[in-house]
Amino acid sequence: MTDAVNAYPGERLGLPRTGSGSVARVGRRIGALLIDYTAATIIATAFLGFNQFALPSEAGLTQFTPLVVFALLQILFIPTAGGSPGHRILGMRLVSLDGGWVGLWRPIVRTLLLIVVIPAVIWDEDQRGLHDKAVRTVLVRT
Repeated sequence: MTDAVNAYPGERLGLPRTGSGSVARVGRRIGALLIDYTAATIIATAFLGFNQFALPSEAGLTQFTPLVVFALLQILFIPTAGGSPGHRILGMRLVSLDGGWVGLWRPIVRTLLLIVVIPAVIWDEDQRGLHDKAVRTVLVRT
């Protein structure tokens, strides 16, 4: 007889408990987010002239510029590299629950939900945020 509660995150998805293919845990996910947002801020500053301390009338770009760069990094890297730069650096990849390539629409919808923040901080028992549930993906360890 099985418990109504899963023994570990990803069990009901058919994923292993640990190692390659297991659900990426919170620490790695937060680390990847910090890497990606830091990279986006550096890119916005270096290449687009973003200055977070400038007054809005002085700045050609706004405080949202790093967020736009962050979104572009997510949308470009997930379908081409299997994950954002932060995901890949910390040994993770985004996979479709249906199997195969995640496609183009999933990274776009997932990223739009991610930058809204709330869907990303509401998780299910498999440690998938609403942004992953909506597009039927899971972030796993490589």
